[in-house]
Amino acid sequence: MKYALVNGAKTVAARGLKGICPCCGSVLIPKCGDQKVHHWSHKGNRNCDQWWENETEWHRRWKGYFPKSWQEVVHFDESNEKHIADVKTGNGWAVEFQHSFLNNEERQSRSRFYKKLVWVVDGSRRKMDRTQFIKVLKESSRLRVSIPIYKAHFPDECRLLKEWYGYSMVFFDFKEVGEGQEPMFWFLFPRTPAGSVYLSPFSRERFIEIFSKDRFDEVLTEIILPIHAEIVNEERKQRLSVSISRNNSVSGVDRYVLRKQSRRRRF
Repeated sequence: MKYALVNGAKTVAARGLKGICPCCGSVLIPKCGDQKVHHWSHKGNRNCDQWWENETEWHRRWKGYFPKSWQEVVHFDESNEKHIADVKTGNGWAVEFQHSFLNNEERQSRSRFYKKLVWVVDGSRRKMDRTQFIKVLKESSRLRVSIPIYKAHFPDECRLLKEWYGYSMVFFDFKEVGEGQEPMFWFLFPRTPAGSVYLSPFSRERFIEIFSKDRFDEVLTEIILPIHAEIVNEERKQRLSVSISRNNSVSGVDRYVLRKQSRRRRF
């Protein structure tokens, strides 16, 4: 953990301090070695929050973009179950920075628990994730809309997309890349009824600004959801067009045979 309560105040780990866990109230000890980021730890191998994972510099950097009071907030649901959100905004959005692998069952559990949840996924953890993602992008088609949105034609060829495509708000962070390369902070649109995968580049700085000013509700209702609805509507039109085209391609003789077969089945 980045913070423990020391004399009632959120405090980073430092040698000689004694902290209290804000989630369970037990004693935390500072870990201030040279190999890992300085952090607070429960005694032994226990952890009061089963969803908590060891933090990296990547986690710390992301948390540090937001107010201290929003970092590592204990969140309760209706049943009084509690977990520590990496970041929780004033408007109730939980932002989880996910580095390690997370199975689908736990991902769904967290979505149900937080209700308003946004994921930022570390896309640089595995060596091939960035390569696979760029390959999928190159084989995608851009939609004819005002902002760059791409439909991935071969999403199964990217392990990250297979793992994370669903109904949540997901952003992939591939960290910094060289000048002239693809922007490597991307938004994955929630699942559509047709199961198609849509991606859009997103400014990392803009993401930080939106959440720091607690304006994600506005972005969601005015931009993301209308675009998603437009995509879904376009998919329906395409399916209807294909269906009509197939029906029209049936020859007159075939239609006569089909009608006779249909009449026979009625009796």
